[in-house]
Amino acid sequence: MSYALRDLSYQGRARDPEKMLENLKQDLELKISVGVWYFTPGGGRFHDRFVPEASIEQRIEMAAEMAELGASGIEAHYPDEVNESNAHLYRKLEREAGIRLVAVPFSHFFDSRFEFGSLSSTDSATRDRAIEIAVGGLRLVRELGADVAISWPGMDGYRYLHGKPYMHMWDLFEGALAEAMDEVPGVRVAIEPKPYEPAANNIYRTTAEGILAAQRIERRLRNAENRRLLEEGRTLVGLNPEVGHVKMGFEMLPAAFSLVAMERRLAHTHWNSQPDGNYDQDNNVGVVNPHETEALLYALWAIGYEEYFGIDINPENMSVQKAVELNIRALEKMKERVSRLPHERILECHLHPSDHRGELEEILIESW
Repeated sequence: MSYALRDLSYQGRARDPEKMLENLKQDLELKISVGVWYFTPGGGRFHDRFVPEASIEQRIEMAAEMAELGASGIEAHYPDEVNESNAHLYRKLEREAGIRLVAVPFSHFFDSRFEFGSLSSTDSATRDRAIEIAVGGLRLVRELGADVAISWPGMDGYRYLHGKPYMHMWDLFEGALAEAMDEVPGVRVAIEPKPYEPAANNIYRTTAEGILAAQRIERRLRNAENRRLLEEGRTLVGLNPEVGHVKMGFEMLPAAFSLVAMERRLAHTHWNSQPDGNYDQDNNVGVVNPHETEALLYALWAIGYEEYFGIDINPENMSVQKAVELNIRALEKMKERVSRLPHERILECHLHPSDHRGELEEILIESW
């Protein structure tokens, strides 16, 4: 399958309330993707792994079984989980099970060489290796027909505040990513912000910081093909907001994701559940804070969201097949509840609050 840069311009049109209603009257397709990295979760800082390790070949076989559960996409890090030597396994998965590779995150965090950052490293050799990984990942996205590459800079950031050259840090990262994108033009990258962990403070802590970075990176692109696409209004640097990361930063899910969509940058999404703050738990969807997660689904439906719902969990205590089944069921149940809501009445409550005092509360109480 050849790569096609998906048009995200539809997202900005949902600024119009009438367009929101129009979207809500249409079906929301739950395009589900799974991440090969959590099929057999490893140990953590305080405990050994609870399940045996599995090879990529074995994980691909596990993924094939998830088609019956409703999964149609898979995600894998380059080069640790998907690379030039095993790409044929993902092609076979798409051919035989209908599950295609949809997102390729860069492996910029686990390797010890990235102890002090990857694309923002002040060591030129380390930064060059990070650029090399990004270029390889972008090429694989193009060759395998995935939708997007993902940059989660887990080790990029800072621990101590005094004297940190913040602008230099951002300049290094954004220049390096732009260099990689110009090497493989026309392929979209999605930044995944996170407040902290594993870096004490990640380089882009909030949704707004991710949006600003995306804007700056696009301005740095020089390749003629990339400039042409930008001049046509296409998005080359989007975001991949994750429910858990957004809640770690005490942001409101539907507002944060809608802000990305307003900029036409909602390239992909990652779903799990998480309390405000705390460490990154990657709980199953809807188990923690289900009402806000449902409000997020409602907001994406109103946007007319057409991209993937990536399940990003850490099923340490159950089989990954069971976990994926539960997460898909949770999203389907939320969709079913949202579909029954009186959208016109709810919108009127927001647009003319003085005329509908207490009505929205009544609607929500009855719906629960």
